[in-house]
Amino acid sequence: MNRIIGILFAIIVLVSCNSQKVYSDFDISYSKSGGFAPIYENLLIKGNTAHYSFEGQGKKYKQEFKVSDEDLKKIDHTLSQNNFRRIQEDHQKIYDNIATSINIKKGPNEGSKTDASSIMPNFKTNWTNITNTFQEIINNNVKKQ
Repeated sequence: MNRIIGILFAIIVLVSCNSQKVYSDFDISYSKSGGFAPIYENLLIKGNTAHYSFEGQGKKYKQEFKVSDEDLKKIDHTLSQNNFRRIQEDHQKIYDNIATSINIKKGPNEGSKTDASSIMPNFKTNWTNITNTFQEIINNNVKKQ
């Protein structure tokens, strides 16, 4: 009996540890969080598989979908065209703002940027172009209830 309980406990631990793997094992991450009425929006891409989650405004959804090679090329092209790695973050304090973070773990645009403290004025257009590309992929693939 103790052996069965031990095995069940081990299975539960393994399953619970594996459920968080999606949040750490990704190639591309786009997330928005914060605000006066907080929202949490995440798009995590690993290969051609995307995991999307949204929580806020009284709504909560999660969805997985396939990202086309064309969309991945579009992301990479937009990051390159808008000099993602050269975008400079400002250091001013901004409170109760919805912050957007982008983290690229592989490829020529590898890096991490956030507008939590704003983006320097001469890079705002570049940042907007990049965030619009991610929002377009979300809008085209996520079926919100």
